[in-house]
Amino acid sequence: MIWKCNFRSLSYVCVWIYISSTAKYHTMEERSNLMNMIKLSIKVLIQSALSLGRTLDSDFPPLQQFFVVMEHCLKHGLKAKKSFIGQNKSFFGPLELVEKLCPEASDLATSVRNLPELKTPVGRGRAWLYLAVMQKKLADYLKVLLDHKHLLSEFYESDALMMEEEGAVMVGLLVGLNVIDANLCLKGEDLDSQVAVIDFSLYLKDTQSSDNGKEDGGITAVLDQKHYVEELNRHLSCTVGDLQTKIESLEKTNSKLQEELTAATDRIRALQDEQQELRQQNEQIRERSEKHVEVTKEDTKVELETYKQTRQGLDEMYSDAWKQLKEEKRIRMELEKELELQIGMKTEMEIAMKLLEKDTHEKQDTLVALRQQLEEVKAINLQMFNKSQNTETTLQQKKEAISSFEGKTNQIMSSIKQMEDRLQHAEKAKRDAEEKSVKLKRELGSRIETLKQQLSQLDNKCSTLEKELKSEKEQRQTLQQELHQEKDTTTLLKTELQQVEGLKKELRKLQEEKQQLEKTCEEQEQALQEMGLHLSQSKLKMEDIKEVNKALKGHTWLKDDEATHCKQCEKEFSISRRKHHCRNCGHIFCNTCSSNELALPSYPKPVRVCDTCHTLLLQRCSSNSS
Repeated sequence: MIWKCNFRSLSYVCVWIYISSTAKYHTMEERSNLMNMIKLSIKVLIQSALSLGRTLDSDFPPLQQFFVVMEHCLKHGLKAKKSFIGQNKSFFGPLELVEKLCPEASDLATSVRNLPELKTPVGRGRAWLYLAVMQKKLADYLKVLLDHKHLLSEFYESDALMMEEEGAVMVGLLVGLNVIDANLCLKGEDLDSQVAVIDFSLYLKDTQSSDNGKEDGGITAVLDQKHYVEELNRHLSCTVGDLQTKIESLEKTNSKLQEELTAATDRIRALQDEQQELRQQNEQIRERSEKHVEVTKEDTKVELETYKQTRQGLDEMYSDAWKQLKEEKRIRMELEKELELQIGMKTEMEIAMKLLEKDTHEKQDTLVALRQQLEEVKAINLQMFNKSQNTETTLQQKKEAISSFEGKTNQIMSSIKQMEDRLQHAEKAKRDAEEKSVKLKRELGSRIETLKQQLSQLDNKCSTLEKELKSEKEQRQTLQQELHQEKDTTTLLKTELQQVEGLKKELRKLQEEKQQLEKTCEEQEQALQEMGLHLSQSKLKMEDIKEVNKALKGHTWLKDDEATHCKQCEKEFSISRRKHHCRNCGHIFCNTCSSNELALPSYPKPVRVCDTCHTLLLQRCSSNSS
């Protein structure tokens, strides 16, 4: 039983090997037959075109047979695409790849798709072949496909004609069709329903005619090769002219870029000079501010000493409170006017700060514009290097092609075997050219890396300059804030001096009134008892006025920007925890720490007060009432 099973498995293996070998042999025969047919069809087409004057119509039989043979070659080894209807084989699928790989073929593909008469992919593929022959670019398009065989593997089997060496040979034979001029009309023809059958009667001739026509065939072959070489030379001359124009344009763009780089360096130097000038100005402003601060400190010390001396005399004045109440009301009105003036000064300072912010924003916009210009210079440099790479590689390839074609013109009369040897030499030359192109790419890559490093250094310099500008702006802002604070202190000191002078005048007036009152005291002993009650009430009011004066002189009204935390609970302010001023001490608290309200002498209605001021004021009221 075991021996029978082994024998069966061996028989299956042998059958499978035999089937695979026969299939390979069958595909090899198909490829060789198709290659012979394409050679014959191209040869017959060129000979007949030369005899008729090279202008062909769609009704010309050799041209029709050429398209049929070409269709069979493109269909060989196609993979079947499964659908709901069944298996579908179409050679238009690989031809659509040419549009992606070669942008020149986009017009051809769009014109094929826009034809309303074509409804099947087979008809579209035939129309594509017609238009490619009319453009004399069929060999170029198929060469692009053969260079990307990894994409063709999706459509063809591994042993197909387009995947093997026969495809390259076929492309080389198709180059000879550039001698022919074809004028094909696609509107009237039904390309979808045509039957692709090869007519062998065109290629079968009598033996006598073949013997007599050998000489004629040789002459026509020589003429065909001559015309082919002439067209190649014409194409090469056109490409050389295009390359020269491109090189001239590249040289002009390089000169422009160099000029732009010099302009950019000049701008950077000018910015550096401006930075040095700004630093010198900042140092001068600092020195002036320090001197001014020292002078103001000395003045404040002298004013404090004088204020202490006057304070002692004021304590004696408070005994006579009749007239002082009226004068305190006047002082209160003057203080309110001064507060209004201070508010006006604040608004002016805020406007000045906004103008400074606008200046800083404009400078930042200029820096952003400089960055954009640097990025544009980078992009232009990269484009120029890519274009130079492409031009150098194409020039080398064209030079090698010219040398190879000159060798071919001298050896036209040699046999077909010598032509095959030259093809092998040409392939070796291509490999050498590819190696040279790789070396050139490496050299250009090293140059690009050096340029990138230079650009990165420029970016670093710009970033350092921006940081220095920011630091100088911050220092300038701090100096301006200090100057504003010093101005505020000077204004407060001036107001206090004015108050002291007013108090001195009041002292003189009160001394004169004392002398008059001493004379009238003897006559008004009965009035003193009634005045005692009025004096007690006036004392209470004067204590309230003292507290108001202390609050105005000792306590400062903090700005919203100066406080970020509550003074009592030290919690950070936010959208939910808002800021509130205490009307007694002027500090900023949160809602929970300043929820109390009391009636102050400077405000007619009860006002918000912090917890500490609330307790102190309540204690004073209780002590006064007792």
